[in-house]
Amino acid sequence: MSMNAKIAAGGVTVGLLLLIWLPWWVAFLIVVGVPAVAYLALDPSQRRRLRRVTRKELGR
Repeated sequence: MSMNAKIAAGGVTVGLLLLIWLPWWVAFLIVVGVPAVAYLALDPSQRRRLRRVTRKELGR
């Protein structure tokens, strides 16, 4: 299993556990908020690089 697949599987597991233990809206805020805060913590140059790589992977 690749490293990205392991991270994805771990994320799904944590998400399911959050849904069981917390109200659904709290789990939703955590699942959406953590990546948003991580993205906003990047420098503008890092954000541009991330967008460029993402578009390249999409085949644009």
